[in-house]
Amino acid sequence: MTMQSITRQRIGNEAEPLIVIDGFASDPDALRGAAAQVPFGPAGAHYPGMCAQIPESYLQDQLPVVARGLGREFGSCRRIRVVDAQFSIVTISPGALEIRQRVPHVDAYGRDRIALIHYLSPTHRDGTAFFRHRATGFETIDETRAPEFFARLGSEVEAMPPEGYIAEDSALFERTALVEADYNRALLYRSYVLHSGAIARDAILSADPALGRLTVTAFLAIE
Repeated sequence: MTMQSITRQRIGNEAEPLIVIDGFASDPDALRGAAAQVPFGPAGAHYPGMCAQIPESYLQDQLPVVARGLGREFGSCRRIRVVDAQFSIVTISPGALEIRQRVPHVDAYGRDRIALIHYLSPTHRDGTAFFRHRATGFETIDETRAPEFFARLGSEVEAMPPEGYIAEDSALFERTALVEADYNRALLYRSYVLHSGAIARDAILSADPALGRLTVTAFLAIE
């Protein structure tokens, strides 16, 4: 039985909660085995890589752990609804990234939307970084902030196109936190926090689940 530990912290000036759960799944090796058996295809939206279906039992097994991790850091929660969940592997080389993949992003605007990342590579340490937009000071993007943020960012990247993956401070963004990947570690944070995969320049970007940066990425809604 894998031992679990839960670390709770607040990040940035906006003090958003970030939950780190080590020992997240009871049998991560079985999940890696499952990933090796399913077909991967191109991921949608801004994810720079491939995705595949997770086992049906995954969410049934892990949602109680998620509930314990959330605690009361994100407000009251009577129900957790799964919006999306899948295996993911980063595969796109830095030079082939679209502009939107070279800057921090958010996955939803609501305070009730939670992102889950579960790291499933025993060797990769490329985790997740969180950021503050220098021009606006925004660390989270909701519907109210989105028009100003995207207008400013659009003009900035046109004048100063970013290069490769963002993992550290840049001219446009200041990093507020970094969590390294560790085997069977999971993160929970609000989906509207600016973040990016902290992919090293020399990272192995293999599409093989046995070699690449394999994760489960899930988006949840708390009600």
